[in-house]
Amino acid sequence: MKAVILAGGLGTRLGEETHLKPKPMVEIGNHPMLWHIMKIYSNYGINDFVICLGYKGNIIKEFFSNYFLSKSDVTIDVKNNKIDIHNSSVEPWKITLVDTGVNTMTGGRVKKIKEYLDDETFCLTYGDGLSDVNISKLIDFHKNNNYSTTITSVQPPGRFGALTLDGNKVTNFMEKPNGDSFWINGGFFVCEPEIFNYIKDNNTILEREPLQNLANEGKLGAYKHTGFWHHVDTMIEKNKLNDLWTKGNAPWKTW
Repeated sequence: MKAVILAGGLGTRLGEETHLKPKPMVEIGNHPMLWHIMKIYSNYGINDFVICLGYKGNIIKEFFSNYFLSKSDVTIDVKNNKIDIHNSSVEPWKITLVDTGVNTMTGGRVKKIKEYLDDETFCLTYGDGLSDVNISKLIDFHKNNNYSTTITSVQPPGRFGALTLDGNKVTNFMEKPNGDSFWINGGFFVCEPEIFNYIKDNNTILEREPLQNLANEGKLGAYKHTGFWHHVDTMIEKNKLNDLWTKGNAPWKTW
């Protein structure tokens, strides 16, 4: 099975970090978020990736073009234009990098990589979210329930205290419940090729008509994940994940 990663966003709320690089290349530890996401999938035997590029996509291309060399011990014979590889510690990844356009919406990006998926079931996620979701169990859930698309639903840390009211009297108070009592889209999808039928063009936002129509037809499943999930949209969130990684307490590090 292949994993598709949406890596074309601007990430404007990360300021200077994304002025020079695309959002998925913002580093947690010494590695881009994109690398962390790929390691999550690789831990479950998924090593074939299709990455949807957009904003500053050339930086992602350069990163993987030089990846093998950066992870190896080498002798460079300049005179004879020869490089000898002595040791390497690279992952068994096959990576297809597709320029899907700077202004293309999420659904449009997915539509543009259809030809690389061999008309088979595929995984799909965003380039800015990390989780300890069990990919194998997610795929099993999708197959066992015969959904066209399955979304991983999560409850992020709450932002507000929740009240239960009887008229104007508070009968229960809960400080910042996870998800503020809501389940949200956590990415980490499993999709059947049928999803392409729901995407019109480059301007289609995946999270609107395609997923809404699938839900209306009873074809959209939700795999409830109660473990760790966190996206990176601000410097505060990036610094939080960096702190977890530095302390050796990164829950998404399942490899």
